[in-house]
Amino acid sequence: MTERTGPLSRFTVLDLTRVRSGPTAVRQFADWGADVIKIEAPEKIDPSKGMGGSRDGPDFQNIHRNKRGITLNMKDPDGLAVFKRLVEKADVVVENFRPDVKNRLGIDYQSLKAINPGIVLASISGFGQDGPYANRPGFDQIAQGMGGLMSITGLPGQGPVRAGIPIADLTAGLYAALGTLMALLEREETGHGQWVQSSLLSSQIAMLDFQAARWLMKGEVAPQAGNNHPTSIPTGVFKTADGHINIAAAGDIIWERLCKVLDLPDMAENPDFASGADRSENRDAVNAGIEKRTVGKTSAEWIDLLNEAGIPCGPINSIDQVFDDEQVKHIGMKHLVEHPELGKFNVLGQAITMSRHKPRTGVATPMRGQHTDEVLTEFGFGAEEIADLRNREVI
Repeated sequence: MTERTGPLSRFTVLDLTRVRSGPTAVRQFADWGADVIKIEAPEKIDPSKGMGGSRDGPDFQNIHRNKRGITLNMKDPDGLAVFKRLVEKADVVVENFRPDVKNRLGIDYQSLKAINPGIVLASISGFGQDGPYANRPGFDQIAQGMGGLMSITGLPGQGPVRAGIPIADLTAGLYAALGTLMALLEREETGHGQWVQSSLLSSQIAMLDFQAARWLMKGEVAPQAGNNHPTSIPTGVFKTADGHINIAAAGDIIWERLCKVLDLPDMAENPDFASGADRSENRDAVNAGIEKRTVGKTSAEWIDLLNEAGIPCGPINSIDQVFDDEQVKHIGMKHLVEHPELGKFNVLGQAITMSRHKPRTGVATPMRGQHTDEVLTEFGFGAEEIADLRNREVI
């Protein structure tokens, strides 16, 4: 086994996850040095073939990097017994099955706790581990709709619009990782693990943030606002001589700066635009006045002028333009890995920077069962025992 370093290198994580929310949680541990063991069914009996896209595709390769991989038939009693032997020495188990599945398999928290009182079980579901919707199949777009996001995304009157990324999946995974880290910290004091839960629905609602707070505190139901900020105007998309830019001129001081740079003294003195509330109420007139000026210069010219004046402004990049940006290159948002069959390619970098540690790089997603013998040997299985398990298609 390659020696691991990093702030999480002392932890062993058993990864039962698939698709996106679970792998997103596990990736935080894998990237920061934990020994993550991805457990998949043997090729002949894999019921989830195709879930998460092609194994050789960019999505699968990006989300499962920095792990070791084993095969194990969890529906076979002997396979389940193997898994429980792994649990004895592990720190964390992560799963995103429907809530009833782990109970049927006998790998619910109480069962795992009986094997290893220090184990932390992280469970990610569509709607929660109990309640009226608990056993419904979960999917990101379903959570976006139920969690309110689609009602506030898109142009006014456009009808429901999904976000361009699977935000419920991603945030459920990140919340699960955060909760798991808290459980591991608490275990250092008590010696006991615990059951950590997140769901696509709860995570999506949490991400509504101030839009949800508007309803909870004041009974305001947020409408679609398109490219405008819901409350802070002018903040939005403006045409230029060669494209579009984002400008965020919230607050009176930045508004005054914007009017000066754009040479709009009449707008600066207009009582209809005097306060943030006034500008929000009269947003169409504010935006129209700004855009009469912004179409007169290129995007690059405005980005330089406005940022120099302390007014937040930036380009609206396509994905290829994102990774060609000099600041993006500087912060290292891509990592090169080498796969034994696919060769060298880049995967997405980590968003966290630490002063004494760097995320693990260079380790491609494992092939199915690539490390089965290596891992089982480390966990105390003998060569004859491993051979017998393979002959009986348990691994």
